[in-house]
Amino acid sequence: MKYFFIVFSFVVILVVGIFGLRGHKFSRPPLRIFPDMDEQDEVKEQVPDTFFADDSGSRLPIAGTRPRGFLPDGEASLGRIPEYEFGGGIGYYETGKIGGAYGNGMPEDLALTKENIGGFLRRGQERFGIYCSRCHGESGDGKGMTSRFGVPVAVNPNANLAGLSPETYPDGQIFETITNGKGNMGAYGYKIPLRDRWAIIAYVRALQVARKAPYDAVKEAFGKAKQQNTGKEASITHNP
Repeated sequence: MKYFFIVFSFVVILVVGIFGLRGHKFSRPPLRIFPDMDEQDEVKEQVPDTFFADDSGSRLPIAGTRPRGFLPDGEASLGRIPEYEFGGGIGYYETGKIGGAYGNGMPEDLALTKENIGGFLRRGQERFGIYCSRCHGESGDGKGMTSRFGVPVAVNPNANLAGLSPETYPDGQIFETITNGKGNMGAYGYKIPLRDRWAIIAYVRALQVARKAPYDAVKEAFGKAKQQNTGKEASITHNP
């Protein structure tokens, strides 16, 4: 039995000597049995790289390409909507806040007019359908597809966008929620450009107003939508 403890002690000392104690700092890279993707074949910025003929790891952009959301003059185009977005702005348009408090209304940076507001709302409807409707529902009632599977974000009270009035949940707060996420909802700031976030907010407000409209005012549009949905269901049912 004593030989067992001698061998065990030797193994412990050997392991500690090779790998060190937890939290111990080494002056050289540690010995790793499994690299765990710590070292990968990737180009590192501002260091030499023999993979390229000029031995430089810092590469210029490929001809004909540009960083997302950026052109030399600072202008990009998203669905024929001009977009000015590059860098960390601190205004209402970029943060949803005015003087540290959430604001209401569309930013002046959007330059909305009677001529382009219709296209702006259609853009919001399109983006809402892509990013939001799966959880919040097509009408914003919180009964999206994910609610059928008990996804936590779908059962959150704020999932019903109809109850988020400008007084209790300002436009700027919705903007911040879209940008940074909240609760079980992830951040969409890296996916949705600034203007599209505001377009979604404008469409959400339009949905809220539409829910309060008298039936006679929306009866014709409701009938057309019902016919379209019925036609879609029929085509799905009879599709071989």
